[in-house]
Amino acid sequence: MKVLDSESWAWFLFEHDGDLLLDAHCSMSAVSYSFMIRLNGEERTRYLHEGRSYLSSLAHAIHYSVPISKNTDSIYQNRDVHNDFAELALTAIKDWRAHTSQSAADE
Repeated sequence: MKVLDSESWAWFLFEHDGDLLLDAHCSMSAVSYSFMIRLNGEERTRYLHEGRSYLSSLAHAIHYSVPISKNTDSIYQNRDVHNDFAELALTAIKDWRAHTSQSAADE
């Protein structure tokens, strides 16, 4: 797994075995959480055509749908893959940050 892109305090985009995974930073009341989905075909196409702005709007839609709420009607609720990829994502973020820091130091 590797980080392809990110928006500070909003989302990370990962690639893993050909899949694109969006990890949205969300909050509900005083609780912050990550909610990760595998991009489906339509979402991948929109990302390829619209770029980062689409990912920001998708992360916003996930956040405001409150997919972790018991009484939600969020279309994302059943798409959560965070538990499947949490450790890989954390390692990828650490590697990405180390590489980003090293690249900045080299300049």
